[in-house]
Amino acid sequence: MTVKTSPQSAFIVLVLSLAFVLVTTSACTTTPYPDAPSTVEKTVVDQYIIGPGDTLNIAVRNNPDLSTAVAVRPDGQITTPLVEDVQASGRTPSQLARDMEDKLSDFLRDPIVTVMVTSFAGPYDRQVRVIGQAAEPQALQYREEMTVMDVMIAVGGITDFAAGNRAVLVRNENGERQQYRVRLNDLIYGGDISANVDMLPGDILIIPERRF
Repeated sequence: MTVKTSPQSAFIVLVLSLAFVLVTTSACTTTPYPDAPSTVEKTVVDQYIIGPGDTLNIAVRNNPDLSTAVAVRPDGQITTPLVEDVQASGRTPSQLARDMEDKLSDFLRDPIVTVMVTSFAGPYDRQVRVIGQAAEPQALQYREEMTVMDVMIAVGGITDFAAGNRAVLVRNENGERQQYRVRLNDLIYGGDISANVDMLPGDILIIPERRF
C-alpha cells in the first residue's frame, strides 16, 4: 500500500524536525556536528527562475488593457486578462513570456509579451531559510557567491539571546540531509573570516537560543 504525502504534510514534518533540532541544540553546550565546509562548489545562477510569491509585471505591447501586475500563487500559477491558470513557477521570465504569447494568440494577432519580475522570492529549492534567534528570521532568495555573512546582513544579525557558535546549517547533499556547525559569534563579534562559510540554494540556518 502506497501512502501519498501532501506538500502541506511534508512541510509540517520538515518544520517539526527543524524545531526538534533547534530544541536539542539549545540544550547542548556544543553541537555534535562538524564545522561547515568553508568553501563549496559554486552554484551558477545563469537565469532567474520564477517562484511562488514573486510579483510579475506582464506587459502586452499595444494592449494596455491586457497588461497587469500579478503575484504568483502558492500553486505556481498566475491569472491575467484573457488567460487563466498559466504555470509561472519553474519558468524563466522569457519562457513565461513565450507561453503567454502562445495563449494570447487565440485572441490577438502576433502578440508580443514582456515579463518582468518586480518582487523576488524564487522557487523554494533556491531559497536560503533562517530560523531561530535571528533578528529577522526569513527565507532569502539565493544569490550567486552568497556567504553566511551575506545572510546575516540580510536578516539583521542575531539576537542577544542567540547561541551563535552553535548555529546549525542543514544542507541537502546527494539526496541526504547533512548538518554542520556554523560559528556565527566568531564571525560577527570576533571578525573571524574563516567562519564565513559559503551558502548553497536550499540551505537552512538554525540559530538556537543560548542557555543562561
